[in-house]
Amino acid sequence: MTVIATDDCPAQGWSEVFARVQALAAERGVRLCAVVVLVPYAQLMAQAGRQWQRLYSQGFSPRFETTRNWAGRFAAPAPHASEYTGERARDAITARALLERAGLAEHREMLAQLVLEMAGQLASAVAAVAPDQRPQWGEAARALLPAGGEGAALRFEAAAARIALEWVLASRHAGDVLFTPLARQAARLLVVLEGLQPDPLARALLAHWGNDGWSASLHLPVADAPRIALHTVDDGEAEAQRAAACVLAHLAAGRAPVALAATDRALTRRISALLHAAGVSVQDETGWTLSTTRAAARLMALLRACAWDAPADEVLDWLKHCPGADAPSLRALERWLRRQGSRQWSAGAAELAARSAHLPLEAALAAQCEHWRSQLQAARPLAAWLAALRQLLQDCGAWDALQADAAGERVLAELRLPPGLGDDLHAVDGAGRRLTLAEFTHWAGEVLESARYRPEYPEGAPVVVLPLAQLLARPFAALVVPGCDEKRLQAAPEPPGPWTAAQREGLGLPTREALAQAQRAAWQYALGLPHVELVWRTGDGRSEPLLASPLVQALRLLDVAGQGQDACVPRAVTAAPVARPRADGRALPLARLSASAYADLRHCPYRFFALRQLGLQEDGELDGQVDKRDFGTWLHRLLQHFHEGLGTAASAAERAALMDEAAARATRELRLEGGDFLPWTSGWPLLRDGYLSWLSGYEAGEGGAFAHAELQARQPLAGVELIGTLDRVDVIQPAGQPPVHLIIDYKSENAMRTRERIGAGGEDIQLAFYAALMPPGHTLRAAYLNVGERGETRLYEQDGLQQLHQQLLRSIEQDMARIAEGAPLQALGEGAVCDWCAARGLCRRDFWNE
Repeated sequence: MTVIATDDCPAQGWSEVFARVQALAAERGVRLCAVVVLVPYAQLMAQAGRQWQRLYSQGFSPRFETTRNWAGRFAAPAPHASEYTGERARDAITARALLERAGLAEHREMLAQLVLEMAGQLASAVAAVAPDQRPQWGEAARALLPAGGEGAALRFEAAAARIALEWVLASRHAGDVLFTPLARQAARLLVVLEGLQPDPLARALLAHWGNDGWSASLHLPVADAPRIALHTVDDGEAEAQRAAACVLAHLAAGRAPVALAATDRALTRRISALLHAAGVSVQDETGWTLSTTRAAARLMALLRACAWDAPADEVLDWLKHCPGADAPSLRALERWLRRQGSRQWSAGAAELAARSAHLPLEAALAAQCEHWRSQLQAARPLAAWLAALRQLLQDCGAWDALQADAAGERVLAELRLPPGLGDDLHAVDGAGRRLTLAEFTHWAGEVLESARYRPEYPEGAPVVVLPLAQLLARPFAALVVPGCDEKRLQAAPEPPGPWTAAQREGLGLPTREALAQAQRAAWQYALGLPHVELVWRTGDGRSEPLLASPLVQALRLLDVAGQGQDACVPRAVTAAPVARPRADGRALPLARLSASAYADLRHCPYRFFALRQLGLQEDGELDGQVDKRDFGTWLHRLLQHFHEGLGTAASAAERAALMDEAAARATRELRLEGGDFLPWTSGWPLLRDGYLSWLSGYEAGEGGAFAHAELQARQPLAGVELIGTLDRVDVIQPAGQPPVHLIIDYKSENAMRTRERIGAGGEDIQLAFYAALMPPGHTLRAAYLNVGERGETRLYEQDGLQQLHQQLLRSIEQDMARIAEGAPLQALGEGAVCDWCAARGLCRRDFWNE
């Protein structure tokens, strides 16, 4: 798309300013090359230069600078060990050293971020004070801060504010060089162009130059009849689509470049993605936080994976982005970890090391990963951490990948990882302190979170993302402002930091009134562009509605804006429902059938085909969260250990001690130690006492004796082998009668659910199936034992077991025969099981033509 230039003719505002600059230079006998014009933001430097050349193509031109860019042209001395520099890599270390020196070592991590934020806010105010006037300014600033003595409610905040103030007062600042005679000689005449936001440093320089300084505002002409359109949508995605459609409509109408106001970072990223998908180049002048780039995420994944207690999921996440990890081995390793349910990486790696002969691929990759992880375990100074991290990145192949990526190069540079780049950190105050891996990871995260990444874009991009304040003097043909709701576009933005109004006024920090005035100035300038589209949502995905910004509501009251037209192009989508699937399972006969597999067949034949005959299974989660299923597994294991070791222990105290020992053993075996399992173990005394109370009554009443736990049984039937694991089998010896085998299945669910399982007409087949696994000729009973967490243990016996057992055997024979004959395994799409079925995406239940 060809961008139509809108600044072919110099703007009238530029002409007036430049004419005055030439007149002032002539009056003072200053050559134009000795004139410095300070513009409010960096993008205006090139714009001002172009406008000057169009007006005065011959002769010298002034230098157009920002305060930051101008200061950077002078050689700056190396910072002292404890100076505030604005570079988070240095300042994060120094802040912690200052807190230690102030006697706040115990609260170092809690207060470091607050000190850095306060120092950053105060630094801009201090930098705007001439160096020779700072002692007096500092005395007045100290008087504004509370004493914050011992016992004061806000003593930590007061201590942080005083540390931050003294830190920035004792530091040199980048703009200090502009107050020196060297800068005065370089700029015989200083011109400050006022922006839409106040610049305290520029105003201080103007006062420092005295009669050799001049301030001007760019009075650019407003469009004759600006068209302001209002767009209201329902949610965030609709807002992004509407804004993108507005941009595309302006470009299609030949109006370019188009400004896209950056009011919300996530919303702007989504709009940019939509525009990129439409083939439109977008120049993002705001950039985004470096920590959100893929390169930063990969590096932080490496650091988190090296923690001694790293979850298996985090280690796998790193290995999936690690060039040095063999792909087939990684797939095998992940499959094994998920099947085992290994939450903690260290436990899984130790088990693989012991089973390396049987799992060579998995064990080899786990051993390699452990070698990589071992390089970042011991505490060390910052410089040693950087060297170790650099070596690990090179060893695992990630270094070259980061260097080949623009964002990756920025990540390496911000963390000072390239050789020689981090030498200046050696002398930083506090750099010699030994850091743990957790502290170093936190430092790296801070550095990446504070840095911005601005990718390079091709010249002449038709869409530019920028803040409202940087619209000044830019030749935009149209403006699209998304996020015009009460949250994202506030009439009076909240000032940053915990300062009071009096402190802000005395310290020279932005006040709410100043921010509101700057916001209104930027808003009024934006509304003067030829075409303006204002878009906002009425809801944020939650219950509460969103109102339009007060700035937009004022436009409605003044009746200067019209309703915008939806530029989204509707697309017709032809409905294409599918038939209910019917599978033929003859070619996939099952050799073994479990109770859960047969339950799948009864619930939905197609579910049985997908999950059992095709063998499609979901990967287990490794999220590290202990849930009710883990509690049930733990309960089964401890009851197995308890009954196998019960023996002749008769007294209640002996049984309680034995049960405690079984619980501790099960906890160790299942690696459930730690706080994650605490909610379940907190009720252990009630559960134990309730179970032992039931056991005593059961033994006295039924006379049952423990025989087997976790009994793996199998029985042939109609060409298939029935398999299963019985939680427990007891033997009851009635007087003068054959022994009775009682099959017990443990349940830790709600008692009502267990009662429903044995109810008449129920679909539960578990107990009947387990009865089919017992050898023929036994007299059988079967029951669920509900072990309640609140101390209520109760046995729920299945009535009519023999009849249910025989009916189940006939049903299995008939169903297996029908499958062998080719009876279709049709998806039913009914019942609660369908809501959570893993095969729902395969059967496409939501797209049936019924």
